[in-house]
Amino acid sequence: MIRLQHVVKEYRRGDEHVTAIRDADFAVQAGEFVVIRGRSGSGKSSLLNIIGCLDQASRGHYLLDDVEVNGMPDAALSQIRALKIGFIFQSFHLLPRTSAAENVELPMVYAGHSPDRAAALAALGRVGLADRADHYPSQLSGGEQQRVAVARALINDPALILADEPTGNLDQAAGEAVMELLQRLNRDGRTIVLVTHDDMVAAYAGRTLSIEDGVVTQGKAS
Repeated sequence: MIRLQHVVKEYRRGDEHVTAIRDADFAVQAGEFVVIRGRSGSGKSSLLNIIGCLDQASRGHYLLDDVEVNGMPDAALSQIRALKIGFIFQSFHLLPRTSAAENVELPMVYAGHSPDRAAALAALGRVGLADRADHYPSQLSGGEQQRVAVARALINDPALILADEPTGNLDQAAGEAVMELLQRLNRDGRTIVLVTHDDMVAAYAGRTLSIEDGVVTQGKAS
């Protein structure tokens, strides 16, 4: 499903030239649960942004479902993000003055569809929050907010889910609940790529990759 070939990501930070990703070369098969492990500043978020079509590589090739993504125009990348990829972030990124159900509906709008309340309620039901549909983020716990974010990631039925430190702002119990939910989604056939530095989170994956100073190395399968 995902194939990176000799991917390099470079940028300038003031007068400094930074190489965030150095010759990344690996694949993720459909249906895998892969964790990318690395310390803060290792390049793992830069790598996830490339995989998620939020950024493009400076050099190399990125194939998603056998289609070359690197170099695509912004409009095409937006469509890929809207239709093929669900995103889960550490900080939830819920709109504060919008209900849980309305937050879940947003990706449908980005994909050019009309909001579907029944679909949003069904997605919230899948993550155990059917009774919180009309609650605002401030009325939800951190774990509940992250489950709303998972429902939002699922609403357009993407084959690929990308998660960036999804338990980073949660206590242990809430973090475990979110990881068990992601594990169930993987068992249902979704491909999941998750970045973390947390041993507990990494233990849920079927395979790990490590990144240090922008260099990706293959880990072992669980």
